[in-house]
Amino acid sequence: MASGAEAAAAGVAAMGISGGSEEWAEACPALRRNLQLLAPEEVQLAKTLLNEDQMHLFEHWPEPGVDDDKKKGFFGQVLVHSQSMLQHFNTYIHEHVVITELYHPYCSTKMMKCALSLVLISCARSNDLIQAIPGGLASYIQNARKLLADSKAGKNPYDGFTPSVALPRETTTGKCFLQHYIESILALQEASCKIAEDERHTMIPFVIMTSDDTNELTIKLLESNSYFGMDPSQVKILKQEKVACLADNDARLALDPNDKYKIQTKPHGHGDVHALLYSSGLLEQWKSAGRKWVLFFQDTNGLLFNAIPSALGVSATKGYNVNSLAVPRKAKEAIGGITKLTHVDGRTMVINVEYNQLDPLLRATGHPDGDVNCETGYSPYPGNINQLILELGPYVEELKKTHGAISEFVNPKYTDSTKTAFKSSTRLECMMQDYPKTLPPSAKVGFTVMDTWLAYAPVKNNPEDAAKVPKGNPYHSATSGEMAIYRANSLILRKAGAQITDPVVDTFNGQEVEVWPRITWSPQWGLTFKNVKEKVPGNSSVSQGSTLVVNGRNIFIEGLSLDGTLIVNAADEAEVKVTGHVQNKGWAIQHVDYKDTSEKEEIRIRGFKFEKVEQLEVKYTEPGKHCMSA
Repeated sequence: MASGAEAAAAGVAAMGISGGSEEWAEACPALRRNLQLLAPEEVQLAKTLLNEDQMHLFEHWPEPGVDDDKKKGFFGQVLVHSQSMLQHFNTYIHEHVVITELYHPYCSTKMMKCALSLVLISCARSNDLIQAIPGGLASYIQNARKLLADSKAGKNPYDGFTPSVALPRETTTGKCFLQHYIESILALQEASCKIAEDERHTMIPFVIMTSDDTNELTIKLLESNSYFGMDPSQVKILKQEKVACLADNDARLALDPNDKYKIQTKPHGHGDVHALLYSSGLLEQWKSAGRKWVLFFQDTNGLLFNAIPSALGVSATKGYNVNSLAVPRKAKEAIGGITKLTHVDGRTMVINVEYNQLDPLLRATGHPDGDVNCETGYSPYPGNINQLILELGPYVEELKKTHGAISEFVNPKYTDSTKTAFKSSTRLECMMQDYPKTLPPSAKVGFTVMDTWLAYAPVKNNPEDAAKVPKGNPYHSATSGEMAIYRANSLILRKAGAQITDPVVDTFNGQEVEVWPRITWSPQWGLTFKNVKEKVPGNSSVSQGSTLVVNGRNIFIEGLSLDGTLIVNAADEAEVKVTGHVQNKGWAIQHVDYKDTSEKEEIRIRGFKFEKVEQLEVKYTEPGKHCMSA
């Protein structure tokens, strides 16, 4: 049997790189000394890397006999990435396909019935490199060089055109984002089956895309909480891939700072979701099952289910192939703008333009002031909130042509204006909202603008960054995200006829926010405004310092006067009327410094916690009608 060295030599010879013709490796002596360790496919990978000016990856390699296993491990990583870069996997999906009756969330008008699919996006990835990009690692490096050169030169990608789920969603109940999403999905599922008179109780498949970093934690979160009431068979876990990081403008691959025998990797961006869906076969399954719509949404937006029903109604009535959900946007706010771009050749497209590209684009196309607010007090370009509704049929046909490939971009952060050095490594990325770029002119692409208070409360900035946001612009932090939930629920109850006391203004972690009554309810109680209106007929009042928690399907609030904390829990078969005057010392809000490590991180990032001084909590577990009269 031939030795490993003999096999490597044979492989080298087969590739025309025999022992006497190792000139290809002469520029990298450290690698040349170690060729005897490599299998034929590893030799070929080494040659590819040197051809792409990546010799720095080997310059630190010691003599054979030292760290040989780590050297082999390096090529193991490169080989896996070489195979995965052709697949473009990314994000986390959920699918829903039953008949549902849709209502505008804050008016009681019935809108329509339609078949529906949902796709939930969560940016998370795994640890594999080369084939995640068509053409493999060499193509990735070559494309990176071109995009980095364009970035350094200030080239705009629109030249020619003109214009985490485990965190608590809120700390009153402590329910995490994933629990809220699942409970909302189950509420949709129940309502859909009821309207469709579906005796089979059709379930909504829920697919979660994870990464190596999040996969085990996600599974543990689901299993330890019995999938938050969802049938485990509804849930599938898919794991995404990463791409190689770039160290400089020459697209030299970055080594992991903690391991010199590994290439550093980062997510490729949520645009990979389209290729993932195509390759998974799910789209064809949904189409065969009669599904009509696919809804993409991202994690850590605690209000997103408020917007979904009415936006689906817009898609159906307008016949949109693509519908981007949006909110009013302040000029230069760090959120992409929905625009209609017209090319010099007459082509047009409705597309999201990232905030760091929008202002330069406007200035370069006859708008000297760039991105500024108009007479409404907002930018003319509404903010994209990364919730997309796609018509399934045309989506499937488009992906048959593109296989889900999305155009890439690079966004390096330079140390200074010379643009010669990066602050940290970068990588090529793609975004799911760039999908319309591949569509023909005949495609119907539109957008739906929702009030921010109703539909958008993302949690993506840490306390330090949020405190630096210019006054008047949203913080997009855990602090503002939780307070926005209380505001939305308070305003919905107001529209239903309840008297809700005005908020006070307070500052937490350097962020000035409105503090409304802490009102929260389970999705099965109030999925739409119609649900809320039916259960809160008016004549109720809640003071500013109060906390109201409603958990149960059939809880009716009529003539309640609340000044304190009230928690009502009811089983599905119990119908409860809540009335009378409830007064107690309630829950006080205490300020917390985000640097105070004696507090849990989920508390510190908010800047406040509740001191549960006094409360009234009632539970109804028996079927039948009940009345809570205080």
